[in-house]
Amino acid sequence: MIRKWRKNYPVGVSTNIEPIKQKSMLEVFHQTVDRYQQKVAYVEGNKTLSFYELEELSRYFAAYLQNDLNIKKGMRVALMCPNILSFLVAMWGVIRVGAVLVNVNPLYTARELKHQLNDAEVETMIIFDSALPVLDQIIDDTGLKHVIKIDNVDIKQCLQQNQIKTNKEQQTQDSKVRLENINLYPQVINFSDALNLGKNSSLKEPVSDLDDLMFLQYTGGTTGLSKGAMLSHGNVLANLYQYEAFCRHLIRYGEEVVITAIPMYHIFALTVNVLCYFSFGASNHLIANPRDMKRFVNTWSKIKVTFFTGVNTLFNGLLHTAGFNQLDFSALKLVIGGGAPVQDSVSDKWKKVTGKRINEGYGLSETSPILTLNIEKCGQYISGIGVPLPSTDIVILDKNEQPVSDCQTGELCAKGPQVMSGYWRDKDATSQVMTKGGYFKTGDLALLDDLGYFHIVDRKKDMILVSGFNVYPNEIEAQVAQIDGVLESACVGVEDSKTGEAIKLFVVKLNPELTKLDIEKYCRSQLAAYKVPKTIEFIDSIPKSSVGKILRRELR
Repeated sequence: MIRKWRKNYPVGVSTNIEPIKQKSMLEVFHQTVDRYQQKVAYVEGNKTLSFYELEELSRYFAAYLQNDLNIKKGMRVALMCPNILSFLVAMWGVIRVGAVLVNVNPLYTARELKHQLNDAEVETMIIFDSALPVLDQIIDDTGLKHVIKIDNVDIKQCLQQNQIKTNKEQQTQDSKVRLENINLYPQVINFSDALNLGKNSSLKEPVSDLDDLMFLQYTGGTTGLSKGAMLSHGNVLANLYQYEAFCRHLIRYGEEVVITAIPMYHIFALTVNVLCYFSFGASNHLIANPRDMKRFVNTWSKIKVTFFTGVNTLFNGLLHTAGFNQLDFSALKLVIGGGAPVQDSVSDKWKKVTGKRINEGYGLSETSPILTLNIEKCGQYISGIGVPLPSTDIVILDKNEQPVSDCQTGELCAKGPQVMSGYWRDKDATSQVMTKGGYFKTGDLALLDDLGYFHIVDRKKDMILVSGFNVYPNEIEAQVAQIDGVLESACVGVEDSKTGEAIKLFVVKLNPELTKLDIEKYCRSQLAAYKVPKTIEFIDSIPKSSVGKILRRELR
């Protein structure tokens, strides 16, 4: 099969990555710390962590896990925390003892949290204190033995010698407390106390290799219970190599300034912002609450951002926030949009305001995550999700797993070193998403155009069948986004006695004078009759995931 998309690679980029030199991501961690030492690695408000301070604190935490909790290689440890410095210390501490990090969304309900903890067989959990009431509801139905509570104190105080108590036994007794009004069965220890305990202990890092699990990255669970994608050190390291090779001409080692608003527990920010740009020696500014757009813009105003990742709703929100269009974007080199399709109207407005386009990418939790990326070549940019990263192969298949013709829609299927080994202890689910030829079936409908660029059409499960015609919500939402006075929209299929399914459109409007008839007239001028929404409803906000993806299942 001819891979005509290879002609669209950036100049000088090979279609394959070099052999991986490191044995694990831990080697990358230590190499990076040795190289950048006292340079600032992460910033949270007025608090900072240098590369070496991150090494110190994560070593203390790893020593605590190893010596006090007897955490061994391969055990699963859950982390439920927003974008704060403690997330990074905890993450690397878990990895440094050879344990498998189970990232948990801090906004999960008790039901969702219970499923994930039990499915991963977690005995130790690190949790932000505001999420403790949720844990309290289900803790008796889990196998948890240890709970480590994070609050947003300055963890760097643990680097000061006078913070260490000389009597370790007394410190252990003092730090294990029951929280007021929280009936947790295991005793709770403060994260800062765990660090202080670990400072008095030695750490013996187990040897990790490329096949060892690094993350259990749970899927969104949009079609049922979430599943744990098993991502190895080799999967993640391969994606780092792939991204670095593809974007090398846009990377200045030790000079990048990153702003991270997408949650770090999400695979997009976890791999790209946290791991890739850490290895590049970047200074990374963390946004704990991206919904507070005013504070977000204020943070941006104080730094010269060179790299930014976001999702369509985040870009759109910033564009509608006062003061954003007044920021200095002169240092901005690369903006990547993922998680959901970036609408042309949003991308056009972004370029007009910032001077830089949004480069769309594509990936999933199961693929570490990046599969494709769209970087302009010789000043030309063709819309879409771009082309596969080096050492990645993508095919578009029909329901019989046969390749479709160019410009025809089918399921996007991928193969590469970044693709997971499978779902955690679920062979049936794993087999259902793999083709006979060993390709991972993404569940996304896509096509390859005549120019050799891939385009996402929609999720298979979101497609609406109107009188036998396939209707894709992304197309309708992209058109509605062009209407003046519309902030955002989302559409779903609803049962209809005549057409099987009908289209229902939900709209958040900026202009109170905008009517349903205005929207219907516009749709009729831009869309085939069967694609025009049958019903339109104005709502105050569109339900979204913590990453910013539209939750159509809630609208249904």
